[in-house]
Amino acid sequence: MTENGGRLPEPEEPKVGAAELAAAERYIEEEEGAVSRFGGSLALVTTTLLVVMSLFHLYAAVEIVPAQTLRPVHVGFVLLLVFLLFPIAARFRNRLMPWDVVLALASVAVIGYLVTGGDDIWDRNTLPSRTDQWMGLLFIVLVLEACRRTSGWIMTGVVMLFVVYALAGEHISGSFAHRGYDLASLTGFLYQTLEGIFGTAVDVSSSLIILFTIYGAFLQHSGAGRFFLDFSFAAMGNKPSGAGRTVVLASFLLGGPSGSGVATTVTIGSVAWPLLAKSGYGKEAAGGLLAAGGLGAIISPPVLGAAAFLIAEFLKISYMDVLLMAVVPTCLYYLSLFVMVELDTRKFALPPVLVPHALSAWQLSRRYWFHFVSLVAIVGFLFTGFSPVASVFWATVVTFAMSFLDRANALVPRRLVQALKDGSLQALGVAATCAAAGIIVGVVVKTGLGLKFSSIVIEYAGGSLFLAAVYTALIVWIIGLAVPVTASYIICAVIAAPALVKLGVPDFAAHMFIFYYAVLSEVSPPTALSPFAAAAITGGNPYGTTLQSWKYTLPAFLVPFMFVLDPDGVGLLLKRPPDGVWWHVAVHAITAFVGIAAVASGVQKWALRACGGVERWLLIAGGLALVYPSFAYKGAGAAIVAVVLAWQVLARRRNVAGQS
Repeated sequence: MTENGGRLPEPEEPKVGAAELAAAERYIEEEEGAVSRFGGSLALVTTTLLVVMSLFHLYAAVEIVPAQTLRPVHVGFVLLLVFLLFPIAARFRNRLMPWDVVLALASVAVIGYLVTGGDDIWDRNTLPSRTDQWMGLLFIVLVLEACRRTSGWIMTGVVMLFVVYALAGEHISGSFAHRGYDLASLTGFLYQTLEGIFGTAVDVSSSLIILFTIYGAFLQHSGAGRFFLDFSFAAMGNKPSGAGRTVVLASFLLGGPSGSGVATTVTIGSVAWPLLAKSGYGKEAAGGLLAAGGLGAIISPPVLGAAAFLIAEFLKISYMDVLLMAVVPTCLYYLSLFVMVELDTRKFALPPVLVPHALSAWQLSRRYWFHFVSLVAIVGFLFTGFSPVASVFWATVVTFAMSFLDRANALVPRRLVQALKDGSLQALGVAATCAAAGIIVGVVVKTGLGLKFSSIVIEYAGGSLFLAAVYTALIVWIIGLAVPVTASYIICAVIAAPALVKLGVPDFAAHMFIFYYAVLSEVSPPTALSPFAAAAITGGNPYGTTLQSWKYTLPAFLVPFMFVLDPDGVGLLLKRPPDGVWWHVAVHAITAFVGIAAVASGVQKWALRACGGVERWLLIAGGLALVYPSFAYKGAGAAIVAVVLAWQVLARRRNVAGQS
């Protein structure tokens, strides 16, 4: 950009030390995998492969590429690059070892065998030849190893358990028993059909997820990320709650396009932590707010993390429908954060902090307005009837074109190559997870595990929808402690969602419920990567930071129960209730906003003034009643909250009168 260009002045020395930033970035690596950085000819080879991968998928977005070609080639690129870029162990990082080359070549061989086999190899999936079986077995092993390198042993171990379950079904007794499958049947299904590894998860990964990571890379390399930070600081600074508000707004603007909670936490934390400290936030409280803001990246349109695309594919609905369903819960989440920040300011009498910026928010918007065009382009294309694939493709083209309005960040060839490279690189970890999760989905489909599991949940719940929802939330949360959000959603969508659907919950509500509780794993130990990354930046205690992040996120995560437990609750997903009318949807949304604010006040122990024990619990109870989609509950909740607030007003007046 031009000199100064309205950007925040660069500090003379880093406010977050290099050691703290390096520690935080290790958590990004834990989520996305530790990537080797090569020089010389190796760097040229890997960069070329990554760029070719991006160009192939951009081509597939505008030209028809058969699924039998697109999905295997996508997985082939992923396996090849994972074995070249992700070391077998940390001590081999930045070194290409012979076994990496062998595995990379084996990946090319198994995919080449499948793609060149024509229709015959797909048609003989029920009776695979001996060569088919060996290739299929090798392919499964390669997928498991790629998953281990990118996601760790826990996720890989979970997938292996499902494989063992498929092979050993006849030796299992009780409700989980099944007839069992031999190796030929299993490899044929997983390798030679579009229902196993090349099923729904890889379909979404090859057609949508990678396009969104390319789109996000174009935004980042065109200077949009820096602009969103500057805009947030300029718009929200110089107020007592300015530092906290800045974190919330920047989290939404940065996180929405990226869909990565940990990366958003680190990016914002490295800049905002000094301001939060000056405002009076403690290390754990600041880290908790940063992690909560990062969590918003996974639940915020237009990306909602990779799981949003999977929701659309599982339910056979449009991606636009998923975005619309996420609008009210996302607004409630950020409202909760804003209310928490305001309550922090009043509770602790935080001082205003001067945020230096050369231009105002209005001046920044006038100069760099095109970054907002790039951000909203994808939603605009979706509203005008473009498919999700076409929408993200043309939004990427718009971002590329708009970048030339800023000479300093124009996507000239060198920067364009870097954006194409990063677009594919950022997709590798998620794509490897999707391929591994395809094994799980394939086993569940082949063994009928989903129906068995749902019957067990319903039996233990005694037919109670409330207990079934609680059990499902716990199952999703526990699975989320072990595996990434995307894998957690996929697993629970096929084994837990049927239980809720059997009890009368609409399928879209059941899947959104599972999605939101899968996201909780981002702030839950031992895999609480966002709070741990924030703690690395602030120097706080990781577990204390995790508890603080729970405080900030808890009110919004009560909402999913509301659109599951009552038919009218689907109004919070912008769906018309079965026996309701559209104005009911508006009432449910507005009262949910008020209810979340009341719950946040109760959690913070502060409304108009400090809350006593009774006041606090009345606010929480009243807030929950306001959120619940029942007019009787809403009336009671409104009365309870009104009484508490009236009592606080009278108490404050008495205090003022007593002091005078």
